[in-house]
Amino acid sequence: MTSAASTEEISETRLDNGIRVVTERMPEARSVTLGVWVAVGGRDEPDDLAGASHFLEHLLFKGTSTRTARHIAEAIDAVGGEMNAFTSREHTAYYTRLPAHRVELGLDILGDVLTDPAFRSHEVEAERQVILEEILMNLDMPEDHVHTLLAEAMFPGHPLGREVLGTRKSVEAVTRDQIAEFFGHWYRPGNLVIVAAGNLWHEQVVDGFDRTLGRREGGQRPVREGPTSDPNPRVHLGDPTEQVHVAVGWRGVDHHDDERYALMVANQVLGGGMSSRLFQEVREERGLAYSVYSWASTYDDSGAAGIYAGTAPARAGELLEVVDDEVAKLVASGVTENELGVAKGFIEGSLVLGLEDSASRMARLGRSLMARNEIVTVDEQLARIRAVTGDDVGAVAARVYGGDRSLAVIGRVDDGVLG
Repeated sequence: MTSAASTEEISETRLDNGIRVVTERMPEARSVTLGVWVAVGGRDEPDDLAGASHFLEHLLFKGTSTRTARHIAEAIDAVGGEMNAFTSREHTAYYTRLPAHRVELGLDILGDVLTDPAFRSHEVEAERQVILEEILMNLDMPEDHVHTLLAEAMFPGHPLGREVLGTRKSVEAVTRDQIAEFFGHWYRPGNLVIVAAGNLWHEQVVDGFDRTLGRREGGQRPVREGPTSDPNPRVHLGDPTEQVHVAVGWRGVDHHDDERYALMVANQVLGGGMSSRLFQEVREERGLAYSVYSWASTYDDSGAAGIYAGTAPARAGELLEVVDDEVAKLVASGVTENELGVAKGFIEGSLVLGLEDSASRMARLGRSLMARNEIVTVDEQLARIRAVTGDDVGAVAARVYGGDRSLAVIGRVDDGVLG
């Protein structure tokens, strides 16, 4: 193993097999959060295995050759801890949060499930049914399903536009052996990063995972190709819902783009909080919607920015007019100095307040390592946000929100109203 110099309370080591181990010591904390991040997600699956990463995420906690799912759950519950995972389009993460003095338990269990999953056939079938129910639940929630439709419209025919859960067809068809093969191929050192935060000692985390993940070999990150097809302008699903659910989206910037921080600010001004333009105009002034917000996401070679709102069918046309008008004003005129200050202050404050527990610290490091393979201190991140100018925000707003727009709608509304 080779160690790198510590930066403040952040330390890094590479195991002999190349796995990067990054920890952040929080001596004031009473908890430890251990995470293993895998640089494979929904976009890295062939069409016939759509949802394999998410399926695998479910299965790894079902047990190993020496532990059952019940044994794992009881061990974590017995110390008041939590163990969970999530799958995104470009990575999958597994983590456990425990009292600091029980860190060895977490090292042992997390290392075990990520090196020796049992893939028992009856558990594969049980989890298949759970995931199918999850897919059905998404379809029954139009405020969630409309985001799936928007992604499909923004990235037609590309894995970035595909639902991470997979489809009913792909989940029903995937076999136990295909999932095991997917694990064996991708869950190797070339794709793994270990991240931990809390009241811990770096060497203890390194030694603990070296006993398990340190024994694995090989592995390369998936080769990805960016989207080439133009976005689809509109998709409308006329389900008989009480509200019309509207999502508008644009291609954004990627993980490496210098304008990503400016887009964060533009998004905050547009619809990121209660003082945002959309919240004030759509909800406070006109009462058009209970829920209205915007977002911005970055990917390896692309990105997405969008807006969501739900309203009564009779007011859908007015809602779209207001949204389009606010976007047009942002593109044409940028932001005011006051808006810039409020948005940057919100982003800075949210970052700082969100880093008071070990889980959020672990997640911040994990996201940065997955996206750009870099370690950024909180002070460095704050400096990047503070450096954003009004001109920066205006430029990225014109670049992103001035591009081709995709519209996804679920609800009973005439197509003529949608433009």
